[in-house]
Amino acid sequence: MVHSIKSGQNDSRQVLRGILEDLESDGIVSSQDGRKVLALSKNTGDQGAHPLVLIAERRVNSAAPPHAPLTLEALVSWLAKKTGLAYHRIDPLKIDVSACTAVVSYAYAARFKILPVDVSEDQVLVATAEPWVTEWEEELSCMLRKRVQKVIANPMDIARYLVEFYALTESVKRAFGKADKTKIDGSLNLEQMIELGRAGKLDANDRYVVNIVDWLLQYAFDQRASDIHLEPRRENSDIRFRIDGVLHLVYQLPTVVMNAVTSRLKVLGRMDLAEKRRPQDGRLKTKTPTGGEVELRLSTMPTLFGEKLVMRIFDPEVTIRSFEDLGLENHQLGRWKEMVGNPYGIILVTGPTGSGKTTTLYSTLKQLARPEVNVCTIEDPIEMAEPRFNQMQVLPAINLDFASGLRTMLRQDPDIIMVGEIRDLETAEMAVQAALTGHLVFSTLHTNDAVSAIVRLMDIGVPHYLIKATVLGVMAQRLVRTLCPACKKPGEVEDEIWDALVSPWKMKKPKTVYRPAGCLECRETGYQGRIGIYEVLLLSPGLRMLIRPDIEVGKLRAQSMKEGMYTLQVGGARKIAEGVTTVEEVFRVAGAGSDSWAGV
Repeated sequence: MVHSIKSGQNDSRQVLRGILEDLESDGIVSSQDGRKVLALSKNTGDQGAHPLVLIAERRVNSAAPPHAPLTLEALVSWLAKKTGLAYHRIDPLKIDVSACTAVVSYAYAARFKILPVDVSEDQVLVATAEPWVTEWEEELSCMLRKRVQKVIANPMDIARYLVEFYALTESVKRAFGKADKTKIDGSLNLEQMIELGRAGKLDANDRYVVNIVDWLLQYAFDQRASDIHLEPRRENSDIRFRIDGVLHLVYQLPTVVMNAVTSRLKVLGRMDLAEKRRPQDGRLKTKTPTGGEVELRLSTMPTLFGEKLVMRIFDPEVTIRSFEDLGLENHQLGRWKEMVGNPYGIILVTGPTGSGKTTTLYSTLKQLARPEVNVCTIEDPIEMAEPRFNQMQVLPAINLDFASGLRTMLRQDPDIIMVGEIRDLETAEMAVQAALTGHLVFSTLHTNDAVSAIVRLMDIGVPHYLIKATVLGVMAQRLVRTLCPACKKPGEVEDEIWDALVSPWKMKKPKTVYRPAGCLECRETGYQGRIGIYEVLLLSPGLRMLIRPDIEVGKLRAQSMKEGMYTLQVGGARKIAEGVTTVEEVFRVAGAGSDSWAGV
C-alpha cells in the first residue's frame, strides 16, 4: 500500500498529493516537478482522471538517471512495486470476455474501476489501478465464493476495456435474445444442416449486430490483424485473427448471432444476401481508430454449420513502402530494378497465399506509374483500389476471365500490365503475346521457388522458345516473423542445422544469433511484425540456353546460383545473421536447403 494514502480514501486530489509524495521519497520525481503537477492539476480542474495519468500527461522526467520521461507504463510498474502487487499488462487476445464480464455487473465494475481479467474454478484475477480502494475485495470474494487476486494494471486500459468488453457482451446477449435459436440436428444431411444453421431471424441491420461488427473491425485494426476469420460451429462459433502470420482465437459467438454478423458484413460488402450456397467475394472500405482508410476483401464459403467468412485487411500505407523496408537486400534490389527497368517482357512473382506477393507488385507498380505511363491491371478480385491504375475485375458470370480481360486490355494502349495470376495456357499465351508486342507484364504463379516458375510455364503448355524470348526474371518470396526488439536474447544454433539451412552455400555461421524470449510488448510470443525473404532469378543468356524441351531443373538451379542468386534459405540466413529473425522461423516458412544443390 502506498504509505501516505489512507485505505478507502477517494478524494482524487489527496490521492494525487500522496502519490507525488511517494514518488518524491523514492527519488523518482523532484519536489519542484511535484509542485508543478499539483498546481497544473488544480488549474485545469481535471479531477476525474487517475493520478498516474495526470502525472504522465505532464511529461515529467525522472529525477533518477538517465532522467527518462515518466511514461504511464513506468508509473504503473512503480505503483505495483510500491504496493507489493503484481503488474498485469492487459492483453485482450488472452481474455475470455464472456467469462470475465459474467463475474460482476458493469455498474459494479465501473463503480470501483476494476476489471476481471481471468477466471478459474477457484480464483478470479481482478485488475485495478487504485490499490487504496479495497472494500470490494471481501464483498466480491463472498459473492463469488472464490479467491480474489488483485493485480495492478494501466488505468487507461482498464477504462477502455471495461466499456468495450461489457458493451460487446451486452450486444451479443441482446442479439442472442432476439434470434431464432433453432436446434441443429447433427443427423441431418449437409444441405439440411446448412439451411438450419442459418435459420436465425436476427436482422443484419439490428443495432446490436451493428455494434458487434463495429467492435470486430476496430478490434482487428488495434491488434494489427491481417485477416479476420468468422467460422461457424454447431453452437458457438469462432472469431479468429491472423496476426504476424499466426491465427489467434479472440472470441466465440452463438452461431445464430455469428450468422447475423456474417449477413451484416455481406450487406456492407455488397454481396448477395440471399445466396448462401455458393462462394462469394466482396469488398468494403472503412477507417481505423486513427482515421486512416483501410480496404477489406471479403470471401465466403459454405460449410457444415453456415457460411464461413474471411476478411483480408489491406492497409494502403503498406504499398508505399520502399523495397528496403520490405526486406530486399542490395544485390537483390539491383536485380529487381534491372528487371522492372525493361520496356517489355514478363516478370513473375511466386509464393503461397499470404507471402506478400500483392504488396510487392503494388509497391512496384506505384513506383512505375508516372503520368506518361498507362498502367492496367486485371485481378481476381481487385486487392486494393489505386487511382493511378486502370483496374479490371474478373467476372466469371459474364465470361470475363484473365485471358479475355487481357485481350481487351491490349486494345487499351497499355504500357504496363499486371495480371493477377497465370492459371492456364490461354492466359499465359496472352501474357506472352503482350510481352512480344512491347508491353511490360507482371503476374504471379504459385510455385515453391523461382526456378520452378519456368518449369510451371512449360507444364502449362508455353513453348520453351517463347519463355526464353519473353520472361525477364522471377522473384520468389516468403514472410518471416521478426524478433521483438524489446526482448530478443542471444542464443545458439548447431553447426549441422546452420549447414542444412545454407547448403550448398558455404556461409559462415554468425558469432551471435538471437532467440525469442517473450515480453508484454509481443504478447509473450517473442516476435513482432514480419519481413520478406526473397529469391531473385534474373534470366541471363547463360540461363536462357538451359531452357529447352528437356529442361533439367537441377542444372538450371545450379547455374542460377553460380550467377549469384541467393535462395530463400540463404536470404533467411542473412536475416538471422542480422539478428532480425530465427532459424526456426526460416525453416517454418522456407524449409532447408536442397540436397540437389550439392556440387554448385
